[in-house]
Amino acid sequence: MLLNNPMQETKEINALFTLIDDPDEEVYSTVSEKIVAYGKNIIPNLEHLWETTLNEEVQERIEMIIHHLHYTDLQSDLTEWRDSAWHDLLCGALLVAKYQYPDLHTGPLLLDIEKIRRNVWLELNSFLTPLEQANVLSSILYNYYNLKGVELSYEHPDDFLIHKVLESKKGNALANGILYQVLCDKLEINARIINIPKQCIIAFYHSDYDATNYKGHPQDKIHFYVDATTGQAFSHKDVENYFKRISVPPTPSYFKPRSHKRIIQLLLEEFSKCFQTPANAYKQQELMKLADLLDD
Repeated sequence: MLLNNPMQETKEINALFTLIDDPDEEVYSTVSEKIVAYGKNIIPNLEHLWETTLNEEVQERIEMIIHHLHYTDLQSDLTEWRDSAWHDLLCGALLVAKYQYPDLHTGPLLLDIEKIRRNVWLELNSFLTPLEQANVLSSILYNYYNLKGVELSYEHPDDFLIHKVLESKKGNALANGILYQVLCDKLEINARIINIPKQCIIAFYHSDYDATNYKGHPQDKIHFYVDATTGQAFSHKDVENYFKRISVPPTPSYFKPRSHKRIIQLLLEEFSKCFQTPANAYKQQELMKLADLLDD
């Protein structure tokens, strides 16, 4: 929608800005749509308008327009991620974080992850068994780095967001599991989050296991499991007991790795449950819309 003539464009933007406080909802809705059509480059102008406005209702409307601009941008970034050849898990998790923190600078987080990866890598060697590798990774992440697992609570949205988990050193099972798998991916360890109901469990697969080609029961290719909340390893017997306890038959699909796309979709679905109050219902709807974008 950008106009060719900058003077004309400025006039039109200023005209739209004067109509933001229009009491007629229909007028405001049209004005809002036109402003959003300019794209995120208009955000500094809107921020300036917010700073120079005394009317709280108008400020709220400006905040909502800025939110819509960020959201439109995020929809397009997530679609691009979905359509890319390789769905980088860390990149997907950062896109979810950007919903709540649109101005997030990813540099410090990438440095933190690189530091942890390097610390683990220095302790690994080709003679270690998969269990020893898992012990090194869990020990550095949960003991040396002090990552804590917290109970799943929809009252704490930050527990779902990877940059906040690294900042506060605490996250729920899903966020910790994503961080754990990101590190495994970077260290070329064949360990993935699997589909076990109501749990975030990481399976350490045999090095030759490839989910796309293997025709047998995937459980036959799993050495052991790690609980993403605590980093603790446990056995096939523990998993069998869990299935007995919840009265669910352990079918092969539960032991297949979740795709990166499905993990991020699940993260969006779970994160959306943090916004159940009437005032935040629009956030829940928006996050579910983002999750729907990732449907196969």
